[in-house]
Amino acid sequence: MSLPHPVPPPPAAKTNSPATVLFASLIGTTIEFFDFYIYATAAVLVFPKLFFPAGDAAAATLQSLATFAIAFFARPVGSAVFGHFGDRVGRKATLVAALLTMGLSTVAIGLLPTYAAIGTTAPLLLALCRFGQGLGLGGEWGGAVLLATENAPPGKRAWYGMFPQLGAPIGFFLSGGIFLLLSQTLSDAEFFSYGWRIPFLASALLVLVGLYVRLKITETPAFQQVLDKNERVKIPVVAVFREHGRVLVLGTLIAMATFVLFYLMTVFALSWGTTALGFSRKDFLILQLFSVLFFGLTIPLAAVLADRHGRRQTLIAVSAAIALFGLVLAPMFGSGSAWEVTLFMSLGLGLMGMTYGPLGTMLSELFPAEVRYTGASLTFNLAGILGASLAPYIATWLATNHGLQYVGYYLSAAALLSLAALVMTGKPKEHDWG
Repeated sequence: MSLPHPVPPPPAAKTNSPATVLFASLIGTTIEFFDFYIYATAAVLVFPKLFFPAGDAAAATLQSLATFAIAFFARPVGSAVFGHFGDRVGRKATLVAALLTMGLSTVAIGLLPTYAAIGTTAPLLLALCRFGQGLGLGGEWGGAVLLATENAPPGKRAWYGMFPQLGAPIGFFLSGGIFLLLSQTLSDAEFFSYGWRIPFLASALLVLVGLYVRLKITETPAFQQVLDKNERVKIPVVAVFREHGRVLVLGTLIAMATFVLFYLMTVFALSWGTTALGFSRKDFLILQLFSVLFFGLTIPLAAVLADRHGRRQTLIAVSAAIALFGLVLAPMFGSGSAWEVTLFMSLGLGLMGMTYGPLGTMLSELFPAEVRYTGASLTFNLAGILGASLAPYIATWLATNHGLQYVGYYLSAAALLSLAALVMTGKPKEHDWG
């Protein structure tokens, strides 16, 4: 009698290689932030002239910055919508959908007719597309951070978590670089006629690259455990507000200083530098591109410190430094001296990297896996409303009516709020990470 054939073991589940994980988390946020920043740049340089009635230039700039703010109010909506599917269906499918939402909205901006062609419908369509950008980014950031951190080996969670954060300086560098290139190769008439549309339309190619990489990844181990244990919650956003409300509020305040600092150093600085300080558009973009290198270089440095000394301790130290930095904003930035403004920008964006590097890991560690996508995304994007949506507007109003020193006080106050929230949070719980 023949012996029965042994049953072959089930095939091992496919896992993501570290290189695939890190590149997929980095490429997506690079594209998302590229799209977001080209709007921020255009909101200062282009939209006031082309999408709002001619007349009061200052009023047009403020109206343009108001459309810039719309995306920050859309981002929590994106957090809730994409977070729901990210915590119910999975990280991978949700990341693909968020990238498509952002990409299509950005391309549509590049195709919009201006105020001269269709009147008041132009700014309305611009605002609608801006809302779509915010919706997509609201779902993108949290998923990218979880893709990295939920695949991280022990002791390297902050290091893995900083890769999606690197998408911010890379995206900013690419967006500033393309506007600088257009400024150098096109006349003002050509730039305002069609040149400004090129970055928005070119983002379609970047989205295709991002989709290709995202479609190759598999589900994260932490979410797979949620599926295996049948721990999914019915409505994640309700669970976050009901069961993790205190953490949600504190996490939002923790991230507030990061947003205020960045948008003062980019959008407000570009607007004030090219008007009140008299820098040319080309010169200030070069200055910003140089300074953003310090943003990119300090992100990995902060991640190393965060893995060694803790995310919370690192962010406490950096928040205190940002509060002090606010006190020197007016004398350094207001001097108008090219070297002093460059030093100011480099210091500010260097501090930005120090706070931004560990932030994604810190926020994701506040929530358990079954609501982590929704919780981390909401804290980050609610902080965007408090700290970034109106920051350029508030700073412009303060500087115009009360002087630059009040912009510095505004930054210091935001940093002190973040510092207080970090102290109140205490040591995060070590949730199951798969």
